[in-house]
Amino acid sequence: MARPGRTGLVATHAVLIAGAALMVLPFAWEVLTALKTLSESLAAPPRVFPAAAQWGNFAAVFDAVPFGAQFRNTVIMTLLRTAGQVFLSAAAGFAFARLEFPFKRAIFAVFLSMLMIPPQLFILSQYQVIQSLGLLDTVIALALPGMFGAFGVFLTRQYFLQVPDELMDAARLDGANVPQIFFRVMLPLTRNGLVALGILAAIWAWNDLLWPLVVNSTPDKLSLSAGLAFMQGQFTTNYPMLMAGATLASLPMIVLFVVFQKRMIEGIAAGGIKG
Repeated sequence: MARPGRTGLVATHAVLIAGAALMVLPFAWEVLTALKTLSESLAAPPRVFPAAAQWGNFAAVFDAVPFGAQFRNTVIMTLLRTAGQVFLSAAAGFAFARLEFPFKRAIFAVFLSMLMIPPQLFILSQYQVIQSLGLLDTVIALALPGMFGAFGVFLTRQYFLQVPDELMDAARLDGANVPQIFFRVMLPLTRNGLVALGILAAIWAWNDLLWPLVVNSTPDKLSLSAGLAFMQGQFTTNYPMLMAGATLASLPMIVLFVVFQKRMIEGIAAGGIKG
């Protein structure tokens, strides 16, 4: 009786390992290409391993683009977007989950409808707002439109719905007002969910390409994703150098995910329990 279960377990792990290998393969190819010469990266048929590792490609990235300035811009943009997403989405999610006000369901439906609209459709209006504020070609312009999102509101609302009503009633009996209940009761109880939202927001911000290309034009005001895009030439591209830059740009998010992987999975799973 135990053998069929063991066979199914082995088959499940085999499928998962194969899926993991398929996801890791592009990153492995990126790293291998970063260590090749230009001729090796263009060879046909493709060469898997370089004859000699070209570590100089990583140093050359800092000469090709203002990598340090773009890294700083990306960090600032990611921190501002993540902080805004977590706090503003949590505040709105708490209001939709626990407070009563006129047209609450209708307003929440409008928020959810934003998830069905491609984000590219908002770029023109967002650009006009940034232009009217005089923030074009600034680091603040990179972060401002991404500091709030309908998905974050939906996700945090799910977390707050899972908190027992008795805790809010007990806090009210102790004399706590709404801000005190939000900061002292609700936020600590939904910590894992907020961490998951923060990691998702950080990854989205770090990888954002289109908006930085639209709103900023000066090289030292771009994010890493937009700056690396300029390394791709119209006729020729130094692929090893480009892959070296992409590898360096990917490392912070890989480390972030590895460190907070458990809390991220727990937070996302907890958010889908109650509707």
